[in-house]
Amino acid sequence: MVWIYGGAYKFGSVDDPAYDPSRLARDGNLVVVTFNHRVGMEGFARIEGAPANRGLLDQVAALTWVRENITAFGGDPGQVTVFGESAGAGSIASLLAMPSARGLFRRAIAQSVPGTFFSDELATDIATALAGAIGLRPTVSDLLVVDPHTLPGVGAALGARMSQYADRWGPIAHTLTAYSPVVDGEVLPTAPWQALADGAAREVELIIGHTRDEYRLLMALGGLLGQVGEELAAAALQTFGPGADPGHAYRAAFPDAPAERLFELVQSDWLFRMPSLHLAEAQVAGGGRAHLYELTWAAPANGGAMGACHSLDIPLVFGTFSGLGGELIGPAHLDEADALSGLVRAAWTSFATTGDPGWPAYDPEHRTTRILDTEPMTTTYPEEASRRLWQDHVFNALPLITS
Repeated sequence: MVWIYGGAYKFGSVDDPAYDPSRLARDGNLVVVTFNHRVGMEGFARIEGAPANRGLLDQVAALTWVRENITAFGGDPGQVTVFGESAGAGSIASLLAMPSARGLFRRAIAQSVPGTFFSDELATDIATALAGAIGLRPTVSDLLVVDPHTLPGVGAALGARMSQYADRWGPIAHTLTAYSPVVDGEVLPTAPWQALADGAAREVELIIGHTRDEYRLLMALGGLLGQVGEELAAAALQTFGPGADPGHAYRAAFPDAPAERLFELVQSDWLFRMPSLHLAEAQVAGGGRAHLYELTWAAPANGGAMGACHSLDIPLVFGTFSGLGGELIGPAHLDEADALSGLVRAAWTSFATTGDPGWPAYDPEHRTTRILDTEPMTTTYPEEASRRLWQDHVFNALPLITS
């Protein structure tokens, strides 16, 4: 199993104790590989004179190393499973669509796939703003003179004022990251949803899923819990929702939801939940197999206020309860968390070993979904109202708005 970390494509490192693979490897009787790859401006900015998606190319290089060397560590190069969360899951979606990654893994587990992929034009415009902040152009020749240690600060500075570019960058201007995989036509020829629907990964077995309350973590980090009123909710619905009148559609679909819940729902759907669902559907449409899940177990710390939030699946997959996992779960609930973690780890390692996680594959008619909770069950996809709202939406590379 090869882990690809998340971090909004702008931060992350395998020395994070949350990613300690010891327990997963021991309990699953398998080899777990972790590696670092370039992120932020060095990994994902569109720089003239350098290949696009350098962070993804780092991942291909690591997987090539695994194929060539893992036998010496007791692994099987024909039985490689990649797994990752958030930007790591978006990276996996990219790898599924990349010709250079074909044949490097047999199975994949994508936890909370983000829907943010950039067109080449949008990525170029964002890179121009990034480099322009330090008086340069986004070219290799200009950036060669820059101390690499200053580049994360450049991205952070732009992230704080991205909303001023809303008329050109659309919804991405209302997020806090200027980085995503770029559909450049070469390294990444098409967006993953189209690639999978065309059969690009039909021979790769997938697990894809999301948490129930994805966006609540980001709200908490932004100090927005309990602070969202009608004005913010209306703006979010209009910015992120599908169709011509998403505000009306969401209010009709969730008539009892208060403003803050609507604010959370539409961004959970746009950023993680619907991209994950649609990727599973694309894989099936392309002749492949995907197993869908939703994590519904609520993080018990702080009275359960965080719900089943983004990143809660990480401590459950690794069986590690320090750092963010410790903050979300708290010491009073470790036995409950550990029991659920055992179920999740067993499903992940069974899938890596045999291709069977313990529940049936997704199909468009029955929409079979595994609910990960203290009493797991298999049922029809539970987020039916959101699914219907987004069923006609096409996830593709986000465009540069020029008119």
